Amino acid sequence: MSDDAKLLPAAAALGGLLAVGLAAGGGLVARAVHDVRASERHVTVRGLSEREVPANVALWPIVFGATGDELSALQGKLDASAVKVGAFLAARGFDAKEWTVSSPRITDFESQPYARANQPAHRYSAETTITVRSGRVAEVMEALKDSGALVRDGVALVNNFQGATYLFTDLEKIKPEMIGLATKDARRAAEQFASDSGSRVGAIRSAQQGYFTIEDRDAFSPEFKKLRVVTTVEYFLED
Repeated sequence: MSDDAKLLPAAAALGGLLAVGLAAGGGLVARAVHDVRASERHVTVRGLSEREVPANVALWPIVFGATGDELSALQGKLDASAVKVGAFLAARGFDAKEWTVSSPRITDFESQPYARANQPAHRYSAETTITVRSGRVAEVMEALKDSGALVRDGVALVNNFQGATYLFTDLEKIKPEMIGLATKDARRAAEQFASDSGSRVGAIRSAQQGYFTIEDRDAFSPEFKKLRVVTTVEYFLED
């Protein structure tokens, strides 16, 4: 038998092995492409959590003033008004630790470019602020309503229409629960999308927590706050 005849069976066997290998390799490539395409299927959704809470801190700046021609007499008027404001607050149950007194702000009208005809009656004007910071929000609101008693007692209130500012400072206590609710809301949105597209929600691909916002419930009840957080979550979709 010639050498060429001996090589034919070996060549045929090698060709068969190559065919089997290519077929198997083609299957692996097809599976890999399918896996890549499957991993690219995802949906991005947002979850919302909102809550209404009462403010737990009230800030009330009580601004009062006086006028005069002598600085010592002017300071005496401010001191007398400060004593009356302190008595007003104490009578309503506020502790002295709940308020602070600012330094006086004095304006010298003689140093201002007023025309002689428009010159104020007194040379000096001064203002002082007693700032109440208290966790007893309801009591602050009641005291604010009764602040006319200070005017009747001779305290010259300034900008009293500004009222109080109300804060909510316990966000850390309810933040985990709100984030959890927002995440559940995002999951529900993803499941609805998957159901509509004939898919199933898989694992989380990425997640991002949004910022918390705290706003007044409305312009007429700032003592109530509306908390809001939005989370953005990407889920894989499976067949």
